[in-house]
Amino acid sequence: MSTGPAAVQEAPDGAPWTDSHCHLQDFDDVASILERAIERRVGRVVCVGTDLDTSRRAVEIASTGPGTRGASPQLWATVGLHPHAAKNGLEPLKALLGDVVPKPGRPRGTPGDVVGVGECGLDYHYDHSPRHVQREVFAAQVALARELDLALVVHTREAWDDTFAVLAAEGMPERTIIHCFTGGPGEARRCLDAGAYLSFSGIVTFKGAPEVREAAAICPLGRMLIETDSPFLAPVPHRGSANEPAYVTLVGVAVAEAKGITPAEIAVATSANAAAAFGLVPLDSPG
Repeated sequence: MSTGPAAVQEAPDGAPWTDSHCHLQDFDDVASILERAIERRVGRVVCVGTDLDTSRRAVEIASTGPGTRGASPQLWATVGLHPHAAKNGLEPLKALLGDVVPKPGRPRGTPGDVVGVGECGLDYHYDHSPRHVQREVFAAQVALARELDLALVVHTREAWDDTFAVLAAEGMPERTIIHCFTGGPGEARRCLDAGAYLSFSGIVTFKGAPEVREAAAICPLGRMLIETDSPFLAPVPHRGSANEPAYVTLVGVAVAEAKGITPAEIAVATSANAAAAFGLVPLDSPG
């Protein structure tokens, strides 16, 4: 796969796209970011928390931000403790989750709702938190997702065996998403056999990531999501600059190329899969 600017084209008009994982909290001008997203037909965005402060901000943006009004993407939030922050403890996050879910009097998954626990998991590349603490906090969040019937958003880096061990011990939630999938076909099959969704990021456009494209090629259309993880991991041709939800279309085009199908098919399938994985209101429901 060639990865120069001429090879990665904008997605054509058609079905709306969903950015299933981004960090809007990291942007100073969220309104402008979302305006550019809607111009690229990004209709749905999930804003992901990684600690107490970012989770609170994700909830605030989703429930009161510009995405809840007018011509702007619909927004949802997740609440979680990233493995880097596991040493800070989970109790404040548990209190926050208790405050925001469930919301009585309206369908679950309505724009503005908290729809997931995470991002959480294991990161043995940096070890910013001790590994035993990472495992304990990850296990607790798996249990929370099951208890609250929320999606589980998993971060795993250089920790596949322990990630699967924790999920097996706690009982993997039915709606589990392996965020920013970075493995190859072997890891993909292992995740799929366990029942997880795979979420592909801008890494799928990188010249040095053929194994991720191979994983995308074998992933069933009904089990994949796409994401930006913005402001990180900007796809080609924007590498080196800040990523944003508008660029999820480029991820979709690259995944479509890997699978040999059209970008429109990827847009339709991954938006439907995001709705199923996060329990969002139906795609044709008014926002």
